[in-house]
Amino acid sequence: MPAHTAAAGSELDIHNVAMTTRMALAYAAGISDTSTQVFDDDREGGIMAPPQFCVRLEWPVVDGEISRGVVGMTAEEKVRGVHAIQDSIFHQPIRPGMNLRTMGTIAAIRRTRAGSLTVTKLSTIDVDTGEAVVTSWSSGIARNVDVVGEDTTLESPPLVPEGSGEVMEEIEIFIPREMPHSYTECADIWNPIHTEREVAIGSGLPDIILHGTATWALAGREVMRVCCNGSPAGLKRLYGRFTAMIIPGNTIKVELHKPLDNVVGFTVYNEEGAAAVSNGIAVIG
Repeated sequence: MPAHTAAAGSELDIHNVAMTTRMALAYAAGISDTSTQVFDDDREGGIMAPPQFCVRLEWPVVDGEISRGVVGMTAEEKVRGVHAIQDSIFHQPIRPGMNLRTMGTIAAIRRTRAGSLTVTKLSTIDVDTGEAVVTSWSSGIARNVDVVGEDTTLESPPLVPEGSGEVMEEIEIFIPREMPHSYTECADIWNPIHTEREVAIGSGLPDIILHGTATWALAGREVMRVCCNGSPAGLKRLYGRFTAMIIPGNTIKVELHKPLDNVVGFTVYNEEGAAAVSNGIAVIG
């Protein structure tokens, strides 16, 4: 069943969350971030959630009933979907006690060689103040799914700045075989291609694969550690293109570039040396 470009502009499910310490700690644990400012809830002033926590708020909107139905794809076609780009702009830290509301709009639907591309704009606000918390642009490709109608783009994200391209540091991270399972539960983001080999192989994958947002989040963790003194408040934007698979049980490499005007470029390489997250950009401040 093809995707329909007439769905562009559709408003998606609204997701409300009363933010808790448990949620923040669980997400930090899911990306193995035990730095004081996100993991020591007894510290003076309390903790902040890792900024990448935003994807936990956004998934129920991206994968909600309206999103599933409005584009016109079947459940089987949805399972074949892969996350292509995550671009999140952090307006303020996420803290326990906040009442958060996440809303989404389909900003674009168009053809690619791999299948149909859907771009969703996601906005999270503090309900009590009305202030913006996070704005994200999430792009997904449904592999081998046709598109009906003219390619449509109603809104595009801000231009992504360029980094220096000069390597500053390389960090190796071992990805345990069980990490997709832990991340699934800690981030509350479930797609069986990440946890069930039968489904993954049946979808044409060689094995279960790590979530793109988990890889993206690990890179953000290292940016904050190296460039922001571990402070979540120091990360203002995190952008990455998901361009290769990471099979758990292997070691990945995060390559950070020297900051240029508060812009840190990065690439994450899988065990075969392919760029799993390419053209990565973090804005710090």
